[in-house]
Amino acid sequence: MNAISILQPYQHAGMWVFDDPDKGLCKEPFVSGIDVMISRITERIPDAKRGFRLLFSATPFPGYDIKLEWRRSEYGGNWYYCARLDMEGWLCPALFRYFDEAQPEVYAKAEAEPSKTNTGGN
Repeated sequence: MNAISILQPYQHAGMWVFDDPDKGLCKEPFVSGIDVMISRITERIPDAKRGFRLLFSATPFPGYDIKLEWRRSEYGGNWYYCARLDMEGWLCPALFRYFDEAQPEVYAKAEAEPSKTNTGGN
């Protein structure tokens, strides 16, 4: 299992979703507050709705944007609180495709995809 995982969320039908064929996920939606968190942390990323890179880990890493703190489980998923954004969000059971159990903390960073930041040249 990787220490840092990478997703490439994008908007589909007005919702943040991601695909991860290796995990059997297609257009898996972010809902119940996590979608709002994503909108907030991607405000600085041009054209994020067409796709961006989301790095996440159970341990801090250089440059992380947000820290999510576990609060409680519900409906097979888990509620996390983000102090920076002062809000809660629910991570669905797809979380267990990346972690064996709900983590006490999850760290995340949103960044533009390299192909969208290249201006040509090397």
